Amino acid sequence: MHFALRAVIAEPDRMLAARNLTRVHHRVLFFVAREPGISVGALQGTLGVSKQALAAPLRSLVQQGLIAIRKADHDARVRHVHLTRPGRALEAQLTGAQYAMFEAAFAAAGPEAVVGWTAIMRHLAGPFVAPVVSTGAREHGRERLPG
Repeated sequence: MHFALRAVIAEPDRMLAARNLTRVHHRVLFFVAREPGISVGALQGTLGVSKQALAAPLRSLVQQGLIAIRKADHDARVRHVHLTRPGRALEAQLTGAQYAMFEAAFAAAGPEAVVGWTAIMRHLAGPFVAPVVSTGAREHGRERLPG
C-alpha cells in the first residue's frame, strides 16, 4: 500500500512543489473543482479541518491566482470558492496524472478487480464518502473513477 500511494502522489507532489504548494492545496483544488462555488464552511467540513487550518492554503491559492473567493449574494458572511482558469488547468494536471495511473491499473486488472477495488475503497472510506460525493460532479463528467 505504501509504494502504491507513493506512486500515485509522486507526479502531483512534484508539480505542487514547483509552485511551493502541498497536498492540502491539491485537496482544496480537487474538491472545489467538483463543487464550484462551495462555501468555505462546507469545504472545511469536507476536508475535516478547522477554519484556521484552511486559511493559509486558501490565502496562498488566492495569491497564486488559482482560486477566487466571493461573498454570497444572500449573505455577506458566506464566502464561495471558485477555481480560476489557471486553477482549473492545474487541478486537471494534478488529478489527471492520478486518473491516468488508475485507468491503466484498472485496464490491466480487469473489470472484476475494479469492482472489488471499488468495494474496498467504499468500505474503507465509510462515513467520509457521503458528505463529499457531489452529484453535480458526476453530472458534469468530473467523476471518472468507477463506482
